[in-house]
Amino acid sequence: MQIPTAAGPADGFLALPDDGGRHPGVLMYPDAFGDRPALRELARELAGHGYAVLVPNVFHRHGPAPVTGLPAHIDAGTRPALLARLMPLIEAHTPDRVLSDADDFLAFLAGRPEVRPGAVAVTGYCFGGLLAMRTAAAHPGRVAAVAGFHGPVGATGDDLHRLLSAITAEVHLGHAAGDLTPEALGGLNLALAAAGVVHTSEIYPGTVHGFTMSDTDAFDPAGLRLHWDRLLPLLRRSLTDG
Repeated sequence: MQIPTAAGPADGFLALPDDGGRHPGVLMYPDAFGDRPALRELARELAGHGYAVLVPNVFHRHGPAPVTGLPAHIDAGTRPALLARLMPLIEAHTPDRVLSDADDFLAFLAGRPEVRPGAVAVTGYCFGGLLAMRTAAAHPGRVAAVAGFHGPVGATGDDLHRLLSAITAEVHLGHAAGDLTPEALGGLNLALAAAGVVHTSEIYPGTVHGFTMSDTDAFDPAGLRLHWDRLLPLLRRSLTDG
C-alpha cells in the first residue's frame, strides 16, 4: 500500500480477513528492522482473527522498506552492523515525526472500505512499542487498546507520567526478561497505576529482546504464544465484535 503522509507517500502492508467484510482496524508498528516477511506473518495471523492490520514503514522518509539490506535470518553476527546503520534513522524519528505519521496512518485506516468505523487498536514491537504508546496518548478518543512487546516504554526520555496520563486505552506490555529487571517493572507498573491506566504489564519468562520475531536468533516460540494469549483477549475486550 501507499499511505499519504505530510512527508510524502509511505509504503506499507495491509493484511485483511478473507471474508470481504468490514473489520476493526489495527495499526501494527514494526521493530527497527521494519516491514518484512516476519512482520507480515504476524499481521496475517492477526487478520485471521478478524482485524484489518496496517504495517507501515516508519522510516519512509529514507526510502522503501526495508531501508537497509536484511539477511534472511538476523543473528548475533549480523545484528550489530544492522543496528549501527539503523540507529541514525531511529534517532531522527523525533516525537513530532511520530505524531505526524500517526495522524496519517490512522486517517488511512479510517478511509479504507475494509475497516469498520470506530475505535482502533495499536500494537508495536521493539521501538515500535514506544511508537504505539505515543500514538495512543495522542489519540485518546480513537485508540481503545494498545500493546507493546519487548519495547523501551519505560526507558524513554519522555516525561513518562505525562505520556501515560494521556492514555485512555487499555494497555498490555510484554517485556523481555533480558530487557527489564523486576524492580524496573515494579516502577513502571506503579507509574501506569498512578496515571490511571487500565493495564497488564509483565515480564515474559526466559525471553530476550526480540522474542516475537521469527527471523532472528531471539525468537522464542513460547514467548510468541504468550504474546497472542495476551493480545487477542485485549482486542476482543476493546474492539466490539472483534
